[in-house]
Amino acid sequence: RMLSGYKPKNDVKDSYKILELEEGCSPDDVRNSYHNLAKKYHPDSSSGMADSKAFIKVEEAYRVVLSDLTAKQRSEPGEEEEEEEQFKPKSLQHRHYLSFEGVGIGTPSQREKQYMQFRVDRATEQVLQYRQHRLESRYAGSDLSMAKDVRQSKKVKITQAVERLVEDLIQESMAKGDFDNLSGKGKPLQKFSDSPHIDPMTHNLNRILIDNGYQPEWILLQKEIRETIERLRKSVVAARRKLGEPMTLSEQKQWARVCEQFAEDIRKLNKRVDDFNLVVPILSRQMVHFSTDKEILRARKTYEAVLEKVSDSDTKESEGKKGKG
Repeated sequence: RMLSGYKPKNDVKDSYKILELEEGCSPDDVRNSYHNLAKKYHPDSSSGMADSKAFIKVEEAYRVVLSDLTAKQRSEPGEEEEEEEQFKPKSLQHRHYLSFEGVGIGTPSQREKQYMQFRVDRATEQVLQYRQHRLESRYAGSDLSMAKDVRQSKKVKITQAVERLVEDLIQESMAKGDFDNLSGKGKPLQKFSDSPHIDPMTHNLNRILIDNGYQPEWILLQKEIRETIERLRKSVVAARRKLGEPMTLSEQKQWARVCEQFAEDIRKLNKRVDDFNLVVPILSRQMVHFSTDKEILRARKTYEAVLEKVSDSDTKESEGKKGKG
C-alpha cells in the first residue's frame, strides 16, 4: 500500500461513510474517527470486533478523506502555508498497539522471536562496546600504549590464524579417518564436575582451556583479588608490629596514616571486585566489597595473637632458665 502506484479502491463518498463522517468535516474529526475505528477493528487490539479486512477498509478511507481535504484546502485562495500543513497525511497512529519496541513484522509470536534476537544482538554489542572502552582507557595516553595496542591486535590476528589452521588440519585428519582408532571414539566426554548448578558444557570448555594454559578472565581477576587482599593484610600487620605497645602520640599519628593508606587500597580493590562481578558467569561466585573497619579490626586481632605467642615463648624460656639455675 505504500508504493507510489497504489490506488485505493474506495471513492470519496464511500470513504466518508466508512469513517461515519459527512463532507465538510474538519481534519481533527477525521483523525478522531479513524482512531476510534482502528481501536475497534485492528487485528492486534483486544476488541471483540477485530477484523483485518475491515481495518484495511478504514485505513484506505482515512487516506482518501485526507487527500480530499488537502485538495479542497489547496483550491481555496488566501490560506497560509501553516494551515496547509494541518491537512497533510500524517503517519498512521495505530503503531502504539504494537509491542516489542516496534521491532519485527508478522504475527505477535513471530515479532516476539525477532525481538528476543534483537535484544541478544543489542546486549552483545553493548558488551563489545564496554570492552572496547575499557581497552581504550587502559592503553590511551601515550604513543607507547598505542604501539602496545597494535602489537596486541597483531598477536590476536596471528592466534586466530593459527587456530583456523589447526581446525583445518583436524577436519582433514577426521576426513582421512586418522581418529578412528582412538579408544574413546563415539563415547561422551567424561564430566569434570558433578555439580548440578554448573553448565557441563561451559565447565568442560573451561577445563580444556585451563589444561592448555588458558584461563578465563574472571578466574584471573579472582586470583588477583585474593592475592591483593592477603598482601594488604600482611602489610598492615607488619606496619603495626613496627610501632610500640602502647603507642606514643607520634606513633598514633603514624598508625593513622597507615590506616588512611589502607582504606585507599581497599577502595581500589573494591573497584576490581566490581569488575569481577561484571564478568563472572556464575551468580553464586560473585564477591562482596571488603570493609576497611573489619579488615583493620582483623589486623589488630592478628597482631594481638602474635604478641601472645611471643609472650608465651618468652615465659617458657625464662622458666627453663630458672629450672637449669
